[in-house]
Amino acid sequence: MKGETRQPPAAPDRPVLSARGLVTAFSGLRAVDDVSLSVPRGEVLGVIGPNGAGKSTLFNLLAGERVPSRGSIELCGHRVEREPAAQRLARGLGRTFQIPRPFLALSVLENVMLGAQHHPGERVWANLFAAGSVQARERECRDQAMGWLDFMTLTPLARQPAQVLSIGQRKLLELARVLIAKPQVVLLDEPMAGVHPALVETLGERIATLAKQGTTFLLVEHQLSLIAALCDRVMVMANGRVLLEGTPDAVLADPAVADAYLGGGVP
Repeated sequence: MKGETRQPPAAPDRPVLSARGLVTAFSGLRAVDDVSLSVPRGEVLGVIGPNGAGKSTLFNLLAGERVPSRGSIELCGHRVEREPAAQRLARGLGRTFQIPRPFLALSVLENVMLGAQHHPGERVWANLFAAGSVQARERECRDQAMGWLDFMTLTPLARQPAQVLSIGQRKLLELARVLIAKPQVVLLDEPMAGVHPALVETLGERIATLAKQGTTFLLVEHQLSLIAALCDRVMVMANGRVLLEGTPDAVLADPAVADAYLGGGVP
């Protein structure tokens, strides 16, 4: 099923997501200061740094929640730094948040279905003159949503209201809702925070599986053992700038990371 939901891959000679010279400021203080990155298809890029380093602000710029004052962003071959978040989602960029935002009164299945793109039922003329195709699309959407719930081990809870889910289960649900939109790139903002260790393992396994199938991930995470286990490459931010980047082993062993991020010692 997962192979059927992939979008056409980015051209092999260009990254699926890149940014050059991004700058944004709050009250004159640069929260992101001349940040550039380039991420190929299927890579898991970890973004780490102390609180206030600019990680979440960088995600807001990449996702379209904030417009940079300077710099460019390219997604799947398109310049998108001035496009809104909904347009970037349509082009293949999804995002999860530190605190999941399910619709608590809706069922788990309905929450995932809401993430699907291009519902014919959203258009008045389709409902009036092509009701059969609308119903067929709804069945297809439901089947896809159930497939993603099965992938995320949430099938037994499909018809329960989302309010019964634990924090970890809500994070699995949020990722399923992003994945049904068929993204090429997913921004994960602290997906493991507050999650039971058993679900951390499940979530990590699902991310690794999807990356092998070609989905690109940018991962903000404070658990460095997970960064080391999941990421192909790590970018360290401090004071809004990129401090260094490289393999997890090289980055986590660098004294500059210990000074800027770990308070002088690697646990």
